[in-house]
Amino acid sequence: MKQIKFSVLSVSASILVWLSSHWLTVVIALPPPEDTPEEILRTEIIIDARSPIDGKPLNAAEYAQLQEQLQVSPPPKLSTNLRQTIYLIRIRNALRQFFPFLDF
Repeated sequence: MKQIKFSVLSVSASILVWLSSHWLTVVIALPPPEDTPEEILRTEIIIDARSPIDGKPLNAAEYAQLQEQLQVSPPPKLSTNLRQTIYLIRIRNALRQFFPFLDF
């Protein structure tokens, strides 16, 4: 009698585990209905952009004009004092990696 109860219990538990594991598999695999398919997103023409300077949103004409301006005029150069300071800071950081016990 115990063997029959045990076998019925184990079979029912196995069926329950199998059903619970496969019950929501189909639902989890599907994307949400409001999600746009990737095939449509690939063919979409992007008409909005962000400025590389300050990150403000631009339309396509403003973005093209800004890109043209950036190609024509190079970015401003740093002053010699500032360039030298940055160079010394980089040297100091490199020396700290080799000599961490020194206090610069």
